[in-house]
Amino acid sequence: MMLAHSVWYHALLWCLDTRKKTPAIIAIIFRQRSFCVHQNTSTYLCRQQPTIARIRNIPNRSYSSAAVDLQQQPELDSDLARLQKLRNIGISAHIDSGKTTLTERILYYTGRIEAIHEVRGKDNVGAKMDSMELEREKGITIQSAATYIHWKNHNINIIDTPGHVDFTIEVERALRVLDSAVLVLCAVGGVQSQTITVDRQMKRYNIPRLTFINKMDRAGANPWRVLEQMRSKLRLTTAALQIPIGAENDFKGVVDLVNFKAYYNEGANGESIREDALPQSLAPLAAEKRAELIANLAEADDEIADVFLNEQEPTLEQLASAIRRATISRKFVPVFMGSAYHNKGVQLLLDGVLNYLPAPHQVENYALDRSNNEDKVQLASASADSLVCLAFKLEEGRFGQLTYMRVYRGALKKGGWLVNVRTNKKTKIPRLVRMHSNEMEDVDQVGSGEICAVFGMECASGDTFTDGSNNLTMTSMYVPQPVISLSIEPKSKDSPNFSKALSRFQREDPTFRVHIDAESKQTIISGMGELHLDIYVERMKREYNVETVTGKPQVAFRETITQEVPFVYTHKKQSGGSGQFARVKGYIEPIQEPLEDGKTVEFVNQTVGMNIPTQYIPSVEKGFLEACEKGWLIGHPVTNVRFVLEDGLAHAVDSSDIAFKLAGIYAFREAFAKASAQVLEPIMDVSVSAPVEFQGSVIALLNKRKGTISDTEPRDDYIEVHAEVPLNEMFGFSTDLRSITQGKGEYSMEYKLHQPVLAYLQQELVNEFQRQRKAAEVCDFLSRGTLNTSYSSPRWHTSYPLKVTWGHAVAGLSSGAWLPR
Repeated sequence: MMLAHSVWYHALLWCLDTRKKTPAIIAIIFRQRSFCVHQNTSTYLCRQQPTIARIRNIPNRSYSSAAVDLQQQPELDSDLARLQKLRNIGISAHIDSGKTTLTERILYYTGRIEAIHEVRGKDNVGAKMDSMELEREKGITIQSAATYIHWKNHNINIIDTPGHVDFTIEVERALRVLDSAVLVLCAVGGVQSQTITVDRQMKRYNIPRLTFINKMDRAGANPWRVLEQMRSKLRLTTAALQIPIGAENDFKGVVDLVNFKAYYNEGANGESIREDALPQSLAPLAAEKRAELIANLAEADDEIADVFLNEQEPTLEQLASAIRRATISRKFVPVFMGSAYHNKGVQLLLDGVLNYLPAPHQVENYALDRSNNEDKVQLASASADSLVCLAFKLEEGRFGQLTYMRVYRGALKKGGWLVNVRTNKKTKIPRLVRMHSNEMEDVDQVGSGEICAVFGMECASGDTFTDGSNNLTMTSMYVPQPVISLSIEPKSKDSPNFSKALSRFQREDPTFRVHIDAESKQTIISGMGELHLDIYVERMKREYNVETVTGKPQVAFRETITQEVPFVYTHKKQSGGSGQFARVKGYIEPIQEPLEDGKTVEFVNQTVGMNIPTQYIPSVEKGFLEACEKGWLIGHPVTNVRFVLEDGLAHAVDSSDIAFKLAGIYAFREAFAKASAQVLEPIMDVSVSAPVEFQGSVIALLNKRKGTISDTEPRDDYIEVHAEVPLNEMFGFSTDLRSITQGKGEYSMEYKLHQPVLAYLQQELVNEFQRQRKAAEVCDFLSRGTLNTSYSSPRWHTSYPLKVTWGHAVAGLSSGAWLPR
C-alpha cells in the first residue's frame, strides 16, 4: 500500500514540477487516490515535502470549501446572512478593453445611475466612474474608483481599476482587499500585455475570477481564439459558459450552456432580457461547447470527474455547483460573452457574480500577531469580534484626507476610535462614508467584509487599524519600483504649493517618489512611465496652480554586485576627549531569489556575543540602507544585495550610534567597489500592432532600438509583434512608429525586469557620472570661496587658492589636474 502511494505521489510531483497541462483523464485518475482529493493534496505535500510547499508559495488568503455550498449551511444568524448576500469584486483589463463601459452598464441596470454616458462621450459628461477631468479628456481611467450596487437581493462592492500599465499600483491595492474579480478581454485583441500583468496580480493575491469577453459586436471578434489564448498564454483551466448568437454586426445575444436557454437583450438600452429556446442552428455548436465545458471542469472538480468517468450527463444543479466550487478554489475560470457598448450580456454576467464568486465569509484572510512572533491568525468575518481593517487607498478630498478601508473583522462605527498599528496613534472617526465614484453616502456603521471610507485618519497606504484590543497587522501589498525619473522645478521660486502637491501625491501613490539630488540639488520625481509623471505634472498645474519646468526623462538604472566580498572596517576618530569608534566584520553577496514584500536589499545580523552591543545593530543597518540609496558606479540605487554582519568591536566610551552607522556606510562602499559591480537597466515587454504590410518595418524599428523579438502573431489583416526592449531606447518610439505605419500602428509596454547593460554602455554611463560629479565638486568648491584663503578637498589631490575664476576651474577639469581620488 505504501509503495503504491509512493508511486502515485511521485507521479503527481512530476506533473506539478514539469508544469505540464495534464490531460483530463490523468487528472481524474490522480484525484481518485485517497491522499489527493482537493485540499488533501496540499496537506499531503506540506506534511511530506515541506520544501515543495514553500516553492508552491502557500498563500496568505485561501477559500473555505466547507462554506462553498450554501445549501448545506445551518440556520444563519443575521450577520452571516448579510455576508452571504455580499460580494466584493474588481473589474480589471488591458487598456481600451471596455472595462469602464462595462461598469457604466452595470450601474445603469442596477439603478445606480439614471442615464448611460460614454467614455469620452459627445455629451461632455463622461462615464460615472471616471470622475477626474483628466480621465474624461483622455478617455482612460487614471485612479481606481469604488461604488456599490444592489442586484437580485445582493449587495456588490465594485472597484473599477485603470487599464494602463503606468497606473498598475491601483490594480495592486484593489486586488489586495477584494475577494474576487472580473477580467475583461477584447474579443478582437484577446490576451494583451496588460492582461498578462493583471493575471499575474490576480494570482499573486489568490483572486477567483470570471472572464467577460467584451466587444463581441466588433469586426474580427473571435471568442474561441481568446479562449485558446487564455489557456496557452495565461495557463488557465477555462471554458465558455455561453456561446454567441450571431457575430460581429449581427451579434444578438448568447446561449447559456448550463441550462441550454437563449437570452436576448431588448429595449432602448438592453434593459429587458428575453429568454427563448435554443436556436436549432446553434444546437451542434452548443452540444460541442457544453462537452468541452464538462471536460475542462472535470479537471478541477471531483463530482464532475465521477460523472465524466461514468459517461453520464450532469444535472443542471450538479453543473452549476461544480462551476462554483472550482471557481472559488481558483481551479477553473468561467467565461461569459457580450458587448457592453451595445448593452448585451451584462445582466447575465452579474448573475454569474452572484452564482459563482465567493462571499466574504468564504475567504480565509490572515493577519500577523505582533505579540506572538508574527504568527498567522485567521480572521473570521464576524462583526461582533474585535476590529481589524486595512487602509488601501488615500485621496485628498474637499473635507481632508479620505482613507479607503476594507473591514476584515469587527465593525467600524462613526464616533468610534481607531488605532494605527504602525504608529500606535489613536484617532476618533469623525465621519464614515460609502463611496459611489466621487459621491459619498454617510453611514453610522459598516460591518465586516465591507469596503468604506473614513475622514480624519493620518496614515499611509497599507496601514492596519484596530480598535486597540488586539495587536494584529495585515500583510502589505506589493509595490513595484519606479522605472523612469525626471527633474522638476516650479517656474516661480516662491510657490509654497509645489511642495504641498508633491507631498500629497507621494502619500496617495506609493509608486510616485520624490527626492532631492544631493549633488545637483534638483528635485527628482520618479514613477512607472512617462504618462504617469505627465499626469502628475498636469495635476499640479490644475489642482495647485503651479507651473513647472521639467527636465528630460531619465531611466531608473540600478546597481548591483556579482560576487561575494568580505569586509572588515574600523571607523576611528579618537583625538582626545569624546571620539568615535566602531568596527564591523562580515560580507556582502548578491541576492538571487526575490525577497518578500518587494524588498530589493537585505540586512542580516549573524553576530554572536556582545562584541557589538545590540543597541548598535540597527545603526549598522541604517548605514547599509543609506549607502544603498546611491551607488558608487553611476549614483543610482543599489539592488539585490545582502549585507551580512558577523562580528565587530565597540569601545566603552567612544562607540555610538553615529559611529556604527558610518562604519556600516563605509564598510559597504569598500566591499561594493571590490564586488564586480554592474549597472542594470529596465527592460520592457513591448507589444506593437500594425497592418501586416508594415511587419518588416516594425521589426526593423525594434531591432534598431536593441529589441529582442520574442513572438509575432498574425491577426487577420494585422500583425502583433512582441519584443523585449531597453526602456532607454523607447523614448520617441511612438513618433517613429506612426511615421513608418502611416499612423496606423499602436503599441503598449510594461516593465519586465532589470538586466545588465552592455559593457560599453556601462563604461559610458560611469564616465558621464564621473564627469558630472567632478563638475559638481568644482561648483561646490567655488561656492565656498573667500579671498586669500585655501580649501583642501579630501577627494582631490591638492589644495587650491580660492581666488579662482570659472576659466581656471574648467581648465583644471579639462587638463585632468583636479582628479578625485
